[in-house]
Amino acid sequence: MLKQDKLSLGILLGFLTPGIAFFIYYLGVFLPRDLSLADFFVMLKNNKQLIPKIISICLLANGLVFYLYTRKRRDLTARGIFLITLLYAIVILLLKII
Repeated sequence: MLKQDKLSLGILLGFLTPGIAFFIYYLGVFLPRDLSLADFFVMLKNNKQLIPKIISICLLANGLVFYLYTRKRRDLTARGIFLITLLYAIVILLLKII
């Protein structure tokens, strides 16, 4: 499935990769501090300026996946990943404004 060159695969990877990176970030940074996932979400709810920063960190994983797919010449998939990354960037800008 991941060897295909489809725009829909890129869109799917663009949405899933930051979510996976978010949980890896939680496991690496906040779990060692004995902060449960529910407490982490409460912390994000109470501290809204952290949300764009964490989303930005999670988008680094999208950059890595985009790089790998452009190196393999899977341009349609890379285009889908880039499209979703731009959508996330717009969301980050809107969150910083609000």
